[in-house]
Amino acid sequence: MSVTKANPVIFIHGLWVHSSAWQPWLELFAEHGYDVSAPGWPGDGDTVAATRANADALNDVGIGSIVEHYTGLIGNTDHKHESKPIVVGHSFGGLIAQELLAAGDIAAAVAIDPAPIKGVKALPLAQLRSAFPVLGNPANKHRTVSLTAKQFHYAFGNALSEEESDQLHGQWTIPGPGLPLFEDAGANFSRHSPAKVDTHLADRGPLLLTSGTEDHTVPLKVTKEVFGMYAKGKSDTELHEIDGRGHSLTMDHGWRDVAEVALNWFAAKGF
Repeated sequence: MSVTKANPVIFIHGLWVHSSAWQPWLELFAEHGYDVSAPGWPGDGDTVAATRANADALNDVGIGSIVEHYTGLIGNTDHKHESKPIVVGHSFGGLIAQELLAAGDIAAAVAIDPAPIKGVKALPLAQLRSAFPVLGNPANKHRTVSLTAKQFHYAFGNALSEEESDQLHGQWTIPGPGLPLFEDAGANFSRHSPAKVDTHLADRGPLLLTSGTEDHTVPLKVTKEVFGMYAKGKSDTELHEIDGRGHSLTMDHGWRDVAEVALNWFAAKGF
């Protein structure tokens, strides 16, 4: 049996995917000795069905309130560890992970296909098309929006068969608040944007940015630009590209390949 590692691991999901989609990751990381958890966003139900049934609970949930939610969980959780947790975040969860890391709340972070931070100028067409179901209607800023199977296939499952994409859509998708997308889209025009992250901090733990090369929702070009922003500072930041993978990479048939990238990086950093 594995000896429990010093740092617990917290998994944070992104828009439109319930935290229970992390279950295979929880089991794998637990097998490697980590104390693991995947708490949902404020307003999420305990299950996919419960969240779908009460979508209004996520109305007006923005980036700031999500960060505060996880900051509170980290501060209030009675871990049997003295060490700070590591966060693995996907999509908007990857943005939240970077904010928690910059604030000194966590020891390290893995940001998988992370939503762009303030300062990113790249705006690929695929990213615009993926976000259009929300940003196409200003009223969506204050309410939740669900993706159809077709929209999910473009934004998440474009590197998958339609059959697998539809299966993931049916199993894991939940309504997502529109506010974080509007906040992120307007980040460069807001002096106090909640998507702002200090990329020049030297006094923080290591960060791994990972990106699927075929991602439509957060294209590789975007994550490369984020890496370039960090590279101007002295902090420990690495970029890893995962060939042929789309935004579904944390929950589709190839999830384990991505998880092992994170596990190997943990080991390389001594966690």
